Amino acid sequence: MANEVRKQVHPDRPDSRVTPFQKGMGFLERALEPREIVELGWNLLHEDLSLPTAVLYRDKLLHNLNWMQQFITAYGVKLAPHGKTTMAPKLLDMQLQGGAWGITLATAQQTLVAYEHGVRRVLMANQLVGKQNMATIARLLKDPDFEYFCLVDSVQQVEQLGAYFQAEDQRLQVLIELGPEGGRTGVRNSDQLQSTLDALERWRGPLVLSGIEIYEGVLDDEEAIRGFLERAVSVTRELMQDGRFDRDRILLSGAGSAWYDVVADVFSRTGLGDSVDVVLRPGCYLTHDVGVYREAQEKILQRNPIARCMKENLQPALQLWAYVQSVPEKEKAIVALGKRDAAFDAGLPTPTLHYRPGNVAPVSAPTSWSLTKMMDQHAYLHIDEGDDIRVGDMIGFDISHPCLTFDKWRWLPIVDAQYSVVDVVQTFF
Repeated sequence: MANEVRKQVHPDRPDSRVTPFQKGMGFLERALEPREIVELGWNLLHEDLSLPTAVLYRDKLLHNLNWMQQFITAYGVKLAPHGKTTMAPKLLDMQLQGGAWGITLATAQQTLVAYEHGVRRVLMANQLVGKQNMATIARLLKDPDFEYFCLVDSVQQVEQLGAYFQAEDQRLQVLIELGPEGGRTGVRNSDQLQSTLDALERWRGPLVLSGIEIYEGVLDDEEAIRGFLERAVSVTRELMQDGRFDRDRILLSGAGSAWYDVVADVFSRTGLGDSVDVVLRPGCYLTHDVGVYREAQEKILQRNPIARCMKENLQPALQLWAYVQSVPEKEKAIVALGKRDAAFDAGLPTPTLHYRPGNVAPVSAPTSWSLTKMMDQHAYLHIDEGDDIRVGDMIGFDISHPCLTFDKWRWLPIVDAQYSVVDVVQTFF
């Protein structure tokens, strides 16, 4: 099925055209398809794009894609990258073509977007709740080539899903989610687990117990995370021995973008046998960042021997570019970039590149430059007195937390090493 999943992805739909009203793009007289955009020959440094803009670097995307796939292969596990990070079908396709087992998503709407762009295996790492959300999934499941999983963690949810999908005469694959005390969703203890199992037994026709899922990112201590992972392994082993799973290949899934190495280490040594597929779900690796995920990756390199032996680290592949619009004080410049353009929940964007239109190429921004404040459309850039910075200069910013930057853009150009636009990707938030 993995090969079928990759072959069936169609990231460009006939209605996916770039309109003249999209921010971060160049001048258009009419709506154009992505391939027509490329034919225009736009280049970031030639000021063919209206700033601010968010750009993706092709070479870095491919590097990160290959890096993670090599890491996953080294552990003998499977990869279902979390699509909520980008919600860009063209990037999901890139990940599937690169060897991903499937795509992880968080909602029924996200699942619909992925399906309509050709994704045929989705692990929805969340609970499916509500009539319209169930109806969305039920419609998709009418396609026999579509494989879907969601999470359950309570009797009430199991009862609701069982009743709905029995009425639809359909079977829904579910994973039991385990959760730690003080965490997010997931069964907390053996009593909750048993009551959920009993409910699943009553609805064994429409609901197919297919595996165990955890999200370790709600914990921040490695010892606690390893204990949580061992609990998931133990529960999986017990349920296998009791014959509670109804799928030939049982799923054991975990891993966000900060602790995927620990999950790979524990889950790859379970000894559960070939009938168990370990599926990891990091999402931010494709574009990476210079904030929270760079910090997490540095810790991974310190503690994980496989990551440490790989030639190069992940690289930030998403940048924001904006103009200097005012230099009102000796140590302050105002940049036309704001909260409507970039994530600010995990640190402000970092000025990395400085380009003056007409020069040959960007240069590294002084390390003393930093953003001190962002408003809706303005950013306060601290500079040193005497720095060579002018109105109209272009500043390239690296970001922290790609998820909450992507959702502020409907189209993002992909550029090559010379900053020429070689593709554009559409997002669906």
